[in-house]
Amino acid sequence: MSKFSVAPMMDWTDRHCRFFHRLLSKETQLWSEMVTTKAILHGDKNRLLDFNAAEHPLVLQLGGSEPEEMARCAKIAQDWGYDEVNINVGCPSDRVQSGSFGACLMQTPEVVAACVSAMKQVVDIPVSVKSRIGVDDMESYEALVDFVAQVANAGCKDFIIHARKAWLQGLSPKENRSVPPLNYPWVYQIKKDFPQLTIGINGGIMTIDDTLEHLQWVDTVMLGRAAYHQPYLLSEVDSRIYHKKTDTLSREQVLLHFIEYMKKQHHQGVPIRSMTRHILGLYHGQANAKKFRQLLSGKVVELEHLYQWLKFSK
Repeated sequence: MSKFSVAPMMDWTDRHCRFFHRLLSKETQLWSEMVTTKAILHGDKNRLLDFNAAEHPLVLQLGGSEPEEMARCAKIAQDWGYDEVNINVGCPSDRVQSGSFGACLMQTPEVVAACVSAMKQVVDIPVSVKSRIGVDDMESYEALVDFVAQVANAGCKDFIIHARKAWLQGLSPKENRSVPPLNYPWVYQIKKDFPQLTIGINGGIMTIDDTLEHLQWVDTVMLGRAAYHQPYLLSEVDSRIYHKKTDTLSREQVLLHFIEYMKKQHHQGVPIRSMTRHILGLYHGQANAKKFRQLLSGKVVELEHLYQWLKFSK
């Protein structure tokens, strides 16, 4: 079955964002922010890993390169209830480079393969890899084939490929999301060359129409910033991609459900603004979008303001 997912995005796809996205689509696969293995092994697991049961199907993305640590964290992820665990082989930031993980791992496929092998030995849930098409001076399609082949031989059956190279030197993480040119044909060719694998595509995809076009060539499609800044497009996913007959919630219905969620979270000490920041784009493309953003960007944001919004937006 074709899959659609919202990309893992640091500081964005936290549990509150994911709950909001789940209100818009029941079928979309949701992903955590990347969490490092050392943070899980030595930090506050409840804060890092807890999620609402409504978020399933849910993937935990790990940042790390030590097979033993990755295996321990994969087992924790499975025990915590995650549906899949993913290895980050695509992030180009200085922080992940200094930790020898993320996109720099594309230069050492044998390390990624060792991590996959170790993880597969201790979990039953899928272990996937999210990568780029290359890094720095990896200029050839053959290098991408070699990477996929080595990792697949270790037991990985699911790949999500951001169809851009990552430049580890000279470009910021933000620039790496847009400056390197997109190369969708390479990802399509990987699916042809590895038909037994589940191949997903990511990068520069903006609409559900785009998604349906890509699904003619690959198995899964992942949207990132488009889904975050224009979240209501997720309301099309269940019917158009999964062909499910569902009642689409209006923006006001989604907002009302999320207000009730925020009320409960706020009683547990969660700041309102840490949740409302995720819904700034709910009215994207609507005549009242600017007023909605202004409402949420004021010095003080109260849930009562949102109740009033619902009253006047009817």
